[in-house]
Amino acid sequence: MTKNGPMKDFRISLSNFFMVTNEVKFIMFGAMNDAAKITLSAKELDLVCNIDWILTKHAIIQKVYELFGIEASKMQQIVAAELPSLAGIINEYGPKIAKGENYENLPYVMLDYPRCFAKERTLAIRTMFWWGHYFSIQLQLTGNYKIAAIPALRKNFMMLKDNGYAVSIGEDRWEHHFREDNYLALENCSEEKFISIIEDSPFIKIGKNLSLRQWDVAATFIEDAFLELTELLKN
Repeated sequence: MTKNGPMKDFRISLSNFFMVTNEVKFIMFGAMNDAAKITLSAKELDLVCNIDWILTKHAIIQKVYELFGIEASKMQQIVAAELPSLAGIINEYGPKIAKGENYENLPYVMLDYPRCFAKERTLAIRTMFWWGHYFSIQLQLTGNYKIAAIPALRKNFMMLKDNGYAVSIGEDRWEHHFREDNYLALENCSEEKFISIIEDSPFIKIGKNLSLRQWDVAATFIEDAFLELTELLKN
C-alpha cells in the first residue's frame, strides 16, 4: 500500500490497466490490418474451393504406393536369385515405402530396398516418385560396401553409360535431384573421370530417371534399372 492510501493504489492500478488494454488493442488492430493484407489470387481461390484436385492427388499417391509395393516384391525375388551372398544382410531390413510433402516443396514417395543404413556403411537402392518431375532410381554406397563395389563399377562403366546413368558429384548424399550441380551424366563423362569420382568421393551414388509422362513404362524402367544396379553389387 502507498503512503496516500488505497485510493491512490487503485488509481495507479487503473491507469496501468488502461495502458495495457490500449496496448493490446493497438497490437490487435495491427494484426487485423496485417491479416487483411493476406489475400488469394484468382487461381488460388479456385483451388481452395475445389476438392477434386486434392482428392486426385491422394489417388495418384495411392497408385504410386501400389506400384512400389508390387516392385518391392519383385526386388526381393531378384536379390534372392542374384545376390545370395548379400541376401542375409539385405533381408534383415525389408523394403520400406514412405511418403512426404516437402522435397523442394513437392510431394514424393520413396521405396528403399535394399536399405542398410549403418553408421559406418551404407548399401541402398532408392526408388523415388517426385511430383512434377520423374521417377528415379539410385544406388548409394559408403564404407566397405563402396570399396567392395569399385571393381564392378569399373567393369560396368560402358553398360552404365549406354543405359543412361549419371554419377553423383554433389556434396550431400541425401540430395536426389538430377540437376548438373548434383549429377553428371555418364554420356558426358570419360571413364577416367568416372573412376576418379567414385574413388575420391566419400560416397557413391549412381542413378537415372524417367519422366512422369512415361508413367505407362515406369514398372519396366524400375525393374530393368534394379537388375542393372544389382550387377554392381556382385563380387
